[in-house]
Amino acid sequence: MDSKTQKKLFDALRSVDTPTICNALEEARGVRTATGFTTQHLHPTEPDAPPMVGYARTGIIRAAQPAVGSAAEKKKMRVGWYEYVVSGEGPTLAIIQDLDSNPGTGAMWGEVNSTVHRGLGVLGCVTNGSVRDLGMLAKGFPILAGKVGPSHAFVHVEGWGMPVDIFGMTVVHGDLIHADRHGAVVIPHDLAAKLPVAIDLLARKEKVILDVAKKKGFGIEVLRKAFAASEDIH
Repeated sequence: MDSKTQKKLFDALRSVDTPTICNALEEARGVRTATGFTTQHLHPTEPDAPPMVGYARTGIIRAAQPAVGSAAEKKKMRVGWYEYVVSGEGPTLAIIQDLDSNPGTGAMWGEVNSTVHRGLGVLGCVTNGSVRDLGMLAKGFPILAGKVGPSHAFVHVEGWGMPVDIFGMTVVHGDLIHADRHGAVVIPHDLAAKLPVAIDLLARKEKVILDVAKKKGFGIEVLRKAFAASEDIH
């Protein structure tokens, strides 16, 4: 996808919230689905931030026990993650699965790491793990986290580039992700270009119902007619 086409598409995707994207994907597919999106609450550090739209850079972490290996090996892993997260086609989003039996024991995301990632050009993060340093996180780097906690414990990156699962949303490297305060969803690459048209169609269909529902005299008969009129919009 060339940069001009990508910008136009991403601008359209960012213009609506994640629930609308989920609805538009149903319209583009022609069927409903119960997969491809997060299904548990995620704490948004910037609830009023615009949606994040970017390509997944996946990683796995643990925090309950110390990392194994020499100091040099640990440093190599830490720097290796940073090199990976900004590699390839952008913009990128960090999608991090905490593998501890109690995810969120230690937070990878705080003032320093959010500032480093934002400085590297990463859009934000979605994780089932925890976040800390509320009020000191890098502005303009939204994080959707499974928990808020006080400590980083022994948090360390164990690997990157593999499939991860964030509360029911399976993500692989390079997946297109849409995320906001509601959660996150994977946009299949073959459906992405169809979404602007689907979004417009859904808005026109819903407008018919919303308009009459806000007027005096609204009732069941009016609703029946509105449903019929909405279904006739193509």
